[in-house]
Amino acid sequence: MGRTRGTWNTKGMWLAGGVLAAVLALTGYAVLSGGDGGGDTPAGKGGASTSASASPGPSATYAPPDDWTEPNSWAALPRGKRTDDHGSQVGFPKSTEGAVAMMLAANSTDIEGTKTNADEQLRIYRSYIGKADQTSENAEQIELNGQQSDKALAKQMGVAAGQPLPSGAYVRSTVVGYKIIKKSDTEVSAWLLSRVVQKNGETAKESGSYTRTLAGAQWEGGDWKLTGDATARAQQDVQGQAQPHIVAPGDADFNSSGWTAIRQAS
Repeated sequence: MGRTRGTWNTKGMWLAGGVLAAVLALTGYAVLSGGDGGGDTPAGKGGASTSASASPGPSATYAPPDDWTEPNSWAALPRGKRTDDHGSQVGFPKSTEGAVAMMLAANSTDIEGTKTNADEQLRIYRSYIGKADQTSENAEQIELNGQQSDKALAKQMGVAAGQPLPSGAYVRSTVVGYKIIKKSDTEVSAWLLSRVVQKNGETAKESGSYTRTLAGAQWEGGDWKLTGDATARAQQDVQGQAQPHIVAPGDADFNSSGWTAIRQAS
């Protein structure tokens, strides 16, 4: 497995990365400069080919179609029972849906104002990564890479590094679909389909697109946690298989790819 690195290009930016790809990629997010509003996002559907080695991090993006096709499968995932000291929902039920709900929480971020990507990545790391994968070195690497991505984001939005983002500016990531790879009472792996949106100011147009991420979770200490071991096993399980298309809910290929759409829990 390769290392995750912070990168910036016309398609997007890795927000985070670090030493253990199977762990730190779980706290990685794409900030997109193209999008479903007609930016420079590729027009073709992503992820149609078979991959011998599936990366756990965000993959290619695409532009959604104009026509709506109702998803065949919907899920209303449970919420965590409580909020931890880092402001994250925790305490998910011991079920497949509970594991996916944790993955959703761990892959949802909101960067705006004085809240930085480094803040969000460290919060996710402390709340959702398994104990065996939590080390001072990993935490330091996540913070350093988060700070580098924050500098790149500040530059793109026209503010000095370390300063709050412009008024009305934000970057948000939300999981909109999932596909189970393998499940048991104590371990669940899944593909996650996320929408990432970015707005560079109050009068700027919001841009967005979609990413596909591989995640593995284990039941640990009375809750679900993302772990490097579970993610590595998920990578092995999908080797040689066609990966689900990176498509929006409402795209006909959403159904043929086996995605389940997510309803917000009430």
